[in-house]
Amino acid sequence: MKITDLPLQTRLIQLAEECSECSQAALKLIRAMNGDTPVPEHRAAVHLLEEIADVYVSALALDPDPMTIEAIARQKTDRWERRLNES
Repeated sequence: MKITDLPLQTRLIQLAEECSECSQAALKLIRAMNGDTPVPEHRAAVHLLEEIADVYVSALALDPDPMTIEAIARQKTDRWERRLNES
């Protein structure tokens, strides 16, 4: 069985859960950077990268062609940089 064989709703639930965990990991890193948690900054940073990878894997379960996601990411990066340069 492949991940893409799972029902779409199951894959969307997984993506939502992973996005939530990624958000929490980003907040934990901010707290670590500010010294507001006993978690060392380097450990919080590694945990955030793991959660980002989980989001990526969950996204690939929706569209298994990584080139699609990468193409969209490039467009969004270009747009973000254009906006930064307009400021």
